[in-house]
Amino acid sequence: MPSRKDPDASANVPSFYGAELRFKRELAGLTLEQLAEGSFRGIPFLSQIERGERRMPLDLARHVDEALGTDGFFERRCEDARRARQSGHAEYFADVAEMERHAETIEDWAPMIVPGLLQTAAYARAIVRAAMPRASDQDVEEKVSARMARAELFDSEGPPKFWAILDVSLIHRPSLPDQQMAELLEHIAEVVTTTRSILQIIPETAATHPFMMGMTRIMTFADAPPVVYAESLHSGQLIDYPALVKQYRESYDLLRAVALSPEASLATVETAAEDYRNGKLRH
Repeated sequence: MPSRKDPDASANVPSFYGAELRFKRELAGLTLEQLAEGSFRGIPFLSQIERGERRMPLDLARHVDEALGTDGFFERRCEDARRARQSGHAEYFADVAEMERHAETIEDWAPMIVPGLLQTAAYARAIVRAAMPRASDQDVEEKVSARMARAELFDSEGPPKFWAILDVSLIHRPSLPDQQMAELLEHIAEVVTTTRSILQIIPETAATHPFMMGMTRIMTFADAPPVVYAESLHSGQLIDYPALVKQYRESYDLLRAVALSPEASLATVETAAEDYRNGKLRH
């Protein structure tokens, strides 16, 4: 049996409340299965909350307060944890940003926007500004900083294995001036090479493929079931229903089959970077 993994209650607000949840649950003599009963949430979900890896949603906080007799403690603290977890990210992405730091593998499909873990500050700034044209410079820079900080997970002791599949239009459609596009593509190539990640490009010849939809991510964990994150314009959804996760898994595997090889994909990115640098890429 694997050793018990106790959360570090001092790490952050979600970890504090996760540790408190485990303490109160065990004090009440309940198992995770017993606490989950009637909550419409699975045992893995509660386990991740206890480890500080996911925030507690309001409906679950109310259920926990009732089941444990904690007099509204967790409901009152939900907003505290939400603010602490958000940290410059959209609220719907806050859980994903936290979970990716604990992932064993991360697999991104990016048909329209370069994945956050591969972005430069200039690219992130352009994307945020395009989505939030009325935002203050301070708000934009807060989001850019949060996005850049996510890449620090590659420097951790056990970084996740990263695999990204990008549509070729992301390379040939200039979202930035030529020199900044060159810097973006050079950065992508450098991250992929130095972290031993895998990059694949969907070529123009793949007019149809198994994943013709918005940005999707699959994450696996050492001690929790895999999840899928699907994002649209102003919202995102975490999916942990096993049958649906399996379908996404199969679609991603089929997408790999129509993509260029990792070697050809990296060469495509490097060649485009050089062409942007020399002003030779035809838009």
